[in-house]
Amino acid sequence: MAFHLAAPLVAAQPAAGVPPARDGAPRASAPRVTIDHSAFDALLRAHVTDGLVDYEAFRDAPTFRRYLAVLAQASLAGADDDERLAFWINVYNAYTIQLVVTHGERESIRNIHRTLGVLRLKGPWSEPIVRAAQRTLSLDDVAHRIIRKEFPDARIHFALVSAAKGSPPLRSEAYTGAQLDRQLFDQGTRFLKDTTRNQIETRYPRLSPIFTYYKRDFGNSRSDLGAFLAAWFDGETKKRLESGRFGMREVPFNWALNAKPTKPTPTR
Repeated sequence: MAFHLAAPLVAAQPAAGVPPARDGAPRASAPRVTIDHSAFDALLRAHVTDGLVDYEAFRDAPTFRRYLAVLAQASLAGADDDERLAFWINVYNAYTIQLVVTHGERESIRNIHRTLGVLRLKGPWSEPIVRAAQRTLSLDDVAHRIIRKEFPDARIHFALVSAAKGSPPLRSEAYTGAQLDRQLFDQGTRFLKDTTRNQIETRYPRLSPIFTYYKRDFGNSRSDLGAFLAAWFDGETKKRLESGRFGMREVPFNWALNAKPTKPTPTR
């Protein structure tokens, strides 16, 4: 699919529903800021299938490098919370891909920065690889010091993909402010009902370690967690979750790279 980045990342659009001025002329209004991620969207649609990524395609795509360059110079001035959150989710996911591509890793993201087989204290997520909104950051900065700190919506954990098969699946589309609520809810459906990642619709549920790692983000108690999860279920499962009486065993987290299988080299 051919496309280009001729359009700016930030485009102004008039706000809808602004009442007219007293003289009958349209009332001037502050422009609504939207952020254009169409380049990343096209790449994701072309190179991500069922959450699996063709890392070689991203590595070889000039449009991916141009998209990262545009992220680096972007301004979020005037963008609302949904636009800003969509921006930072896309930044996290795009630069996670770039991290894997930069290091040529094909087994697990946790192999990056290993020394003698041992993962360094902060691992790959502390590398200052991210250039976004005129800042230099690490993936940890984006996830924990921006997204989790500024946007108290636990559904973000269904959207941030750490290049592992145990993570939520990477969407084959970019996040946008206009579609963010729908996209986050859909991510919850895909993640929570995938029995390789969670086994909730059983008598003894097993959950992804994500719910342990980020326990406080999902509430102060098991009842809070259950009320949060119940939005994606119905029937007896919904009732059990809402009661707060359910198990908290974990599904082992699969750190294998979320890569598409490589095609075998043809033999003569």
